[in-house]
Amino acid sequence: MRVAFIGLGVMGYPMAGHVQKSGTSVCVYNRTTKKAEEWCKEFGGEMADTPSLAAKDCDVVLVCVGNDDDVRQVVTGAEGALKGMKDNAILVDHTTASASLARELQSESASQGKRFLDAPVSGGQAGAENGALTVMIGGNEETYNAAKPIIDTYSKFNKLLGPAGNGQLAKAANQICIAGVVEGLAEALHFAMKAGLNGEDLIETISKGAAGSWQMENRYQTMLSDEYEFGFAVDWMRKDLGIALKEARRNGVEMPLVEMVDEFYSEVQKSGGGRWDTSSLLTRYTRE
Repeated sequence: MRVAFIGLGVMGYPMAGHVQKSGTSVCVYNRTTKKAEEWCKEFGGEMADTPSLAAKDCDVVLVCVGNDDDVRQVVTGAEGALKGMKDNAILVDHTTASASLARELQSESASQGKRFLDAPVSGGQAGAENGALTVMIGGNEETYNAAKPIIDTYSKFNKLLGPAGNGQLAKAANQICIAGVVEGLAEALHFAMKAGLNGEDLIETISKGAAGSWQMENRYQTMLSDEYEFGFAVDWMRKDLGIALKEARRNGVEMPLVEMVDEFYSEVQKSGGGRWDTSSLLTRYTRE
């Protein structure tokens, strides 16, 4: 089996590496050529000058870029992956994008004799590096089963959740949950600081009960240290929450918590924290 991987950002770079290390031949494409050269030097795969050339003769083409427009550029653009893919090859989009784009790509792929899965991921940079991502997938069951051995190389769990678009809808729900949990953690730590509690002792205690969460276990120490130069950036979280809010408006769903937290993230951006980790919500309370 031959695989192409398009997009070597903080997620795509290690994900493509896991596929290559599994013994599968990988050809990569990245808009910044230097990054592709570094990847090939580290993992020993191949690189191409365009998405179309990367996808040539491949059975599975994996995409992990920034947003809807980026996906369109590398998939359906003049030198996009679909132009190079062979008949019945599978396009898997790991970008967190809109459900409407996923349905659009499903239709476009089918019209050209290709198959498609929308498959956004959760687990952050650490999950990608450790091959421990969770993948939420929309598409056809037969297509999913065919692509699953590749997806398994960088995930600890992946599941088909229904037709094209459902993976992206699941990722929106995932980000909604995270937004509420991070804001709750920020408020709790601020409350504790003002009340004179020891933050380390507090988290050691309450993390063992119903308040415990991944965010609490993995972010409280850096939050207490006022360090946010790592992990999933505020800019990207606002992009994801925007997708969720747009879908909610389309469906007539009220999401007051997400609207509030999105505004809080906007304030963090205005203070210069667009590239800070999402746990930087705490800075709204602790920094002047």
